[in-house]
Amino acid sequence: MLASMSEMLKKAQAGRYAIANFDIWNNEMLFGVMNAVEKTRSPVILAFGSGFTDNTDIYYYAKMLVERARHSPMPIAIHWDHGRNMEIIQNAIRCGFNSIMIDASAQEFEENIRISKEVVDYCKIIGVPVEAELGHIGPETEYEELLSHYKYTDPDMAAEFVERTGIDCLATAIGNAHGVYTSEPQINLDILRQVRDKVEIPLVLHGASGISDADVKKSIEIGISKINIHTELCQAAMSAYAANPDKPYLKLQQDVIAAIEARATEKLELFGSCGHGEKASDLQIVPTR
Repeated sequence: MLASMSEMLKKAQAGRYAIANFDIWNNEMLFGVMNAVEKTRSPVILAFGSGFTDNTDIYYYAKMLVERARHSPMPIAIHWDHGRNMEIIQNAIRCGFNSIMIDASAQEFEENIRISKEVVDYCKIIGVPVEAELGHIGPETEYEELLSHYKYTDPDMAAEFVERTGIDCLATAIGNAHGVYTSEPQINLDILRQVRDKVEIPLVLHGASGISDADVKKSIEIGISKINIHTELCQAAMSAYAANPDKPYLKLQQDVIAAIEARATEKLELFGSCGHGEKASDLQIVPTR
């Protein structure tokens, strides 16, 4: 069923587990993730963003995501990831996304608030929950280089940011990064604890592919309720291709789906969401626009 991300995350926060946000952009990813979701009876967030539009036509793929969600017994939100401006956000909503992230984290604090609040004001009228980021993770790059100018979430600014924007969940910058980590991730759990003490809304961890299971579990214990995964799905797919380069593509595609399903299952189990999809009878069901 197409469900409210906000309600899903509130239940996860209360239950001390995390909802997987899988960033996906093709059929193999969708089928593999949904196989894992329905076998483990997990709620899930299916996400897409501007970085995938060179590979996938958003207009048609969004319809596929929405229809797959509507016909699943599990609660599913369709999420636009890292929207940079109102035009992109509005287009995503027109395509059928029922939750969005506005990412103005590269801007100064006041400008981040202004842009995020503008999006929240627009989205609340139509019942679309909004995620925003405080601190700045930045684009994919060498991890060591990223850390040299990393903008961690400021716990003292987090409460003001949440109050003034009215967002539904907050993406944190605690040493996490997008893409492949070129050295061991340095996750600052102390900052996460301080942010958790300052704000009440659900917290989000981006760039979780490659973060140790131990740090993921600790992050959930502290208060992370949504965890983004993309790179590890790509790595699983590429490994399946590499293992069977001479297979007919029709059969190879099945191997890729199975590999993505296995990796997604590992994440759902790690995040503690297995079985919680069956406890979602009180979640708000979102009508198709």
